[in-house]
Amino acid sequence: MNVGKKIRIKRIVNRVSGKTVIVPMDHGVSSGPIQGLEDIDKTVNMIIRGGANAAVVHKGIVTSTNRSEDTDIGLIIHLSASTAFNPNPNDKIAVCDVDEALALGADAVSVHVNIGAGGESSMLQALGKTAKECNRWGLPLLAMMYPRGDNIAITVDSVKLAARVGAELGADIVKCPYTGSAASFAQVVRGCPVPVVIAGGSKMTDVETLLMIEGAMQAGAGGLSMGRNVFQHENPERFLRVVSAMVHQGLPAKEALEMLKG
Repeated sequence: MNVGKKIRIKRIVNRVSGKTVIVPMDHGVSSGPIQGLEDIDKTVNMIIRGGANAAVVHKGIVTSTNRSEDTDIGLIIHLSASTAFNPNPNDKIAVCDVDEALALGADAVSVHVNIGAGGESSMLQALGKTAKECNRWGLPLLAMMYPRGDNIAITVDSVKLAARVGAELGADIVKCPYTGSAASFAQVVRGCPVPVVIAGGSKMTDVETLLMIEGAMQAGAGGLSMGRNVFQHENPERFLRVVSAMVHQGLPAKEALEMLKG
């Protein structure tokens, strides 16, 4: 990792634990102003107060959002997009590039690739091109890697492949779905030479979410990248504080649930 990446990655990763809590808020392009993202200023400031290490947003949100908290947060600009109305919503295209992200103050960028989906070839090409530019400018790259498409299921093998592809093509951090258990996700982590963070996925109960985080951390995950389970929570700030304690301090799920209720 070059010097620029080493400096910038410290802005999105906790320097003590070496782990990260990322809150993606790029859903406005795919799904519109869903619950929790209607007032983006409010949500951004709320996750800053909750202690998230970084947020993922599209470029337009960077220029239209007012971060009023004294504490800052790592900025990851998402470069990929598709909408729910697209006949093939799994086909992500580039809507921003590294140069533009740097001009907007990005600490890192992210690219979404759906392995097995129609358009996989162009998505992989975009990932490789972005990795080249990130290496040139010293910008960390988060690759969101999902096994997704016709007849493609989320299995240990499919997630292992997706994560490894992200690392092979130049990602510094890979985001992928959780495989259901600490033992199975440990296989994903072992097979990926860069840190792996779990995706939050669909909205779950607190117990389900905390157990998933516990399993991922036991498996050696580098943290999490969780959106709806954070910003659609009834108390996002408290939830983030609890989640951060699990990721950075090893708080068990049972104690985390008690802390959340308290």
